[in-house]
Amino acid sequence: MWDVLKRPDIPVCLRICAGTDGSVTLLLELLTGKKVKVVTLEQKIIKATHDIARLLEIEAGDEVNSRLVTLNAEGTTYVLAKSLAAVKRMPPAVSSDLMRADIPIGRILREHKLETRRDILKMEIVGSDFFGDIPVLSREYNIIYNNRILMWINECFPVDNRWEI
Repeated sequence: MWDVLKRPDIPVCLRICAGTDGSVTLLLELLTGKKVKVVTLEQKIIKATHDIARLLEIEAGDEVNSRLVTLNAEGTTYVLAKSLAAVKRMPPAVSSDLMRADIPIGRILREHKLETRRDILKMEIVGSDFFGDIPVLSREYNIIYNNRILMWINECFPVDNRWEI
């Protein structure tokens, strides 16, 4: 899985962001020196399908917060991120903040002092309609809270010169 980050066409800043088990938003702000904005493309509460229930280790039909966002710095999109969060496992204040579309997940977890870890599941180069002809580095991971999956996240990073920062 980690070998994809060793490819010579993967810029160093992208390797750092895709390889972290911490907040990508914070890293992007440190690397670019700019404020990173979360732009919500879609957010809704859905009922877990069998596939989603399997991903989150919950029951089919349980409520799930489904969110699709981009992370942008001064007009440049660095990440497209899809998250699925098990509503019943979230403290109410965390759930409330997650519904506010403008707050990055890492910041929510930090502000509420949730002790979590990120388990990276998969990393690969794929195509993406969102970024057009640009290949993307896609990674999937779980955020674990109280030894249970709180969120499943898929982040797509375009592999191009925007990372030469």
